[in-house]
Amino acid sequence: MKLLLRLLVTAALVLLLSNILTGVHVASFGTALIVAVVLGLLNVFIKPILVILTLPVTLVTLGLFLLVINAVIILLCTNIVGGFAVNSFWTALIFSIILSILQSLTYKILGDDK
Repeated sequence: MKLLLRLLVTAALVLLLSNILTGVHVASFGTALIVAVVLGLLNVFIKPILVILTLPVTLVTLGLFLLVINAVIILLCTNIVGGFAVNSFWTALIFSIILSILQSLTYKILGDDK
């Protein structure tokens, strides 16, 4: 049940951010739901590999390079999901930061934080 709630929250936030940020385009709520699922899968399977491969850079930047990895994950998602587009790397970076903050706040409010 928690997983379904998290997917719905993420999909709603993706749709909300597409209406706020000019460089993010989502075709429908169904597309946003697919984006939420794909982002979850990329974060589980691809992100750990990227973190390990870029560990020296991440250490030198005191963890700030993780923001770049999040933006790369968003850009990978745009290549996988039709109907979801992010115009640039910088838009993906801003999108990923705002999405992470909003997810954290929403999960706190819902009492579903880890």
